[in-house]
Amino acid sequence: MGCGMQRSISLVLQGNFVEAFFMYPAIYTLMLMLGLIGINYFRNFKHAYKIIVILVILNAALIIGNFIFKTFIN
Repeated sequence: MGCGMQRSISLVLQGNFVEAFFMYPAIYTLMLMLGLIGINYFRNFKHAYKIIVILVILNAALIIGNFIFKTFIN
């Protein structure tokens, strides 16, 4: 299900943001989630837990949806 994540990270680092999204749609929400987890580790902020849980659910839905799309539809 994580197929394309490394290539997507490489595309983001090269500045190809649209191509990175099409390679792995969850790349930006994963980056946001990991960034919030990192910030929350050093400095706790209000509602961090709720935001991170929402991002985890969103990422799971994107990853599974992308897997289903690439496997069965595309």
